Amino acid sequence: MGGTVTAVSSNSDYSFSKPNRDSVTLLAGLGVEGDVHAGVTVKHRSRVAQDPTLPNLRQVHLIHQELFADVGREGFTVSPGQLGENITTSGLDLLGLPVGTLLHLGDEAVVEVTGLRNPCSQIDAFRAGLLKRLVGRDEAGDVVRKSGIMGVVREGGEVRPGDTIEVRLPAGPHRPLDRV
Repeated sequence: MGGTVTAVSSNSDYSFSKPNRDSVTLLAGLGVEGDVHAGVTVKHRSRVAQDPTLPNLRQVHLIHQELFADVGREGFTVSPGQLGENITTSGLDLLGLPVGTLLHLGDEAVVEVTGLRNPCSQIDAFRAGLLKRLVGRDEAGDVVRKSGIMGVVREGGEVRPGDTIEVRLPAGPHRPLDRV
């Protein structure tokens, strides 16, 4: 099981979207070098307001490029980096991975999956009505979050578009992703 990196993005300033880069460097225990969300403790403003001492389980944000095609069929144009992700992937069911999955990106980097991104109202400020496409409910009425996954960097390294992604599942039983 695996996929491909289609884009990498980072931003040293707080803003919703992140510009695409030729490469990003992942730093073990911190996140994306030079990115505003890198750090040992939480960096997302809403999390800092709750408790700034909590560990940063959201060092790296990954989104599957297939999501852009899905929302595109509903009239929303979205490109890599525009939803604030650091790594855009292709050919990999990110949302179906269990907690603790290790993603080997390129030659060296390893990201451990911690959970789902919990999309916020900033998405509607970016494209009005998009939030409803990224958060829904399944047949049982449970909330379904589609705006990517979060992870922590276990091994650093450079990541570029075109790099392969190798998936290593944790020992079972597997825990499904929940918001982090």
